[in-house]
Amino acid sequence: MLARERLVAPLMSLSAAMPWQPSSGIKRTLEIAAAVATMGCLVMAAALPNNSRNTSTAGSRGVPLSTALQPGRETDFGAYLGAPYHYPSDFHLVKKGVTDLTIKNVDWYTLPFENPLYYGVRLQRWFTGRFGSMLDFTHSKVYAPLDQEFNFEGTVDGKPVPPKAKPRDYFNKLEWTHGHNMLTLNGLMRLPSIGIISPYLGAGAGLAFPHSEIYPKSDPSRTYEYQYTGPVGQALFGLEFRLPTGSVFVEYKFTTSDYWGPLTGRDGTWYPIDMWRQFSRWWSGEEPPNGWAGAKLTSHQVIGGFLTRFVPKTAAAN
Repeated sequence: MLARERLVAPLMSLSAAMPWQPSSGIKRTLEIAAAVATMGCLVMAAALPNNSRNTSTAGSRGVPLSTALQPGRETDFGAYLGAPYHYPSDFHLVKKGVTDLTIKNVDWYTLPFENPLYYGVRLQRWFTGRFGSMLDFTHSKVYAPLDQEFNFEGTVDGKPVPPKAKPRDYFNKLEWTHGHNMLTLNGLMRLPSIGIISPYLGAGAGLAFPHSEIYPKSDPSRTYEYQYTGPVGQALFGLEFRLPTGSVFVEYKFTTSDYWGPLTGRDGTWYPIDMWRQFSRWWSGEEPPNGWAGAKLTSHQVIGGFLTRFVPKTAAAN
């Protein structure tokens, strides 16, 4: 355990936000409508023609040519919404000499259209018409269903747990909801285009820094802070619909992350302060007061979004 804690244990944290509360039906409808309307306006903006980029003489004037049909070197900035599905997985909580608990095959759920929404942002750089890279940030969520019965193993406070129980019997909160946050660096490759449709695929790796809200009933206080909890792997395949000055896209992503984070029993404050505190604890080898907890989170994600395209100017004709 000590080696894993040293190598994979958290290094950074972020500030805490207000606890998630279920939205009313009307509020949820307004949130979804606002998100869809915003996405629609951005898509319409991307579709508008840009005469300075799309005339037959643009190349001779040294201005960018539209790459709607001929992808080339470019930089793209985009945002997206979507919905994930998480595989069931075991949740572990370990407090040395006191607690060693496993909840088997937790059916994690996500509520992607409840506040805070599932969303992502990305920055892409295509070095040629075929190969590029992408920095991708995804904000997802993970909830444990507290009132669902699961198989339990191990001990809590030195006492054996029953073979079947509900998480609510032992936890006030068990979720990563102000972000099952993933930041990855990915390599991209375009496949042959079909008209304005440009298929692409990619893969990458990065870091997970979720907002943990874990509150065992046996602890005097909750852990409520952003934390670094381990590495992330990602693979993706998408279809980009290339419009005159931007694009819309639909994409499938597969992500996996092995969470293992400290139960500090504290509410986070401000991102740099929390990050420094977490790094300091790791560097000094200090054990968190309430132990360690985590799960392997593997998910399918279907997303849709828009890209704004920035194309370098072509050389003026002699």
